[in-house]
Amino acid sequence: MEHIDHILIVDDDREIRELVSAYLKKNGLRATAVADGRQMRTFLEANTVDLIVLDIMMPGDDGLVLSRELRVGRHKATPIVMLTARSDEMDRIIGLEMGADDYLVKPFSARELLARIKAVLRRARMLPANLQVSEAGQLLRFGQWRLDTTARHLVDEDGTAIALSGAEYRLLRVFVDHPQRVLNRDQLLNLTQGREAELFDRSIDLLVSRVRQRLGDDAREPTYIKTVRSEGYVLSMPVEIVEPR
Repeated sequence: MEHIDHILIVDDDREIRELVSAYLKKNGLRATAVADGRQMRTFLEANTVDLIVLDIMMPGDDGLVLSRELRVGRHKATPIVMLTARSDEMDRIIGLEMGADDYLVKPFSARELLARIKAVLRRARMLPANLQVSEAGQLLRFGQWRLDTTARHLVDEDGTAIALSGAEYRLLRVFVDHPQRVLNRDQLLNLTQGREAELFDRSIDLLVSRVRQRLGDDAREPTYIKTVRSEGYVLSMPVEIVEPR
């Protein structure tokens, strides 16, 4: 039986919920619409969806809170397209930092939203099957560093925690999940930001630079994240799981 993608729409605006649901169904998708975070949680307790369309500006828990919650739960791999009523760049950046795969500014056309949904689903499915994020709740050691996947920060040899932004954590997590393997920019973009590569091509290089700074790495002769010319980047040392004491 052919799989039909199931999209969950979370928006407090009934008109938007009805319009988007009807358009997606008309174009061959399954669609469920809920009004807030409480209804979203209830639905996801008993159902699995292929993608979530999530409004930022909602009463109660807003879209940023819900996105962050989704990224640490059992639906952490479900793609998210975030809707924002403002075109402020900071909103878009924060949304991506919180784990959104794409965003759309209101007012938007249902046709454009459908195109974004299909693009995000396509990108999510183009990843090699073995590029899967490991389970959360571990300490992952590489060199003199440990990555705490629960608190989402680095820990040095002295036990000092080094804070990471959402984007920095996601990039470093990708590297420690796939150590000593060259990852190209397209793979890194899909695994960390999920945006179109041509829009964020330089962002991976900037993120790598920021993570190297967190690791105390010399950009000219890095110890941890090395540049492989014309191919991408690689975490050059093995990673081990640190067993809890």
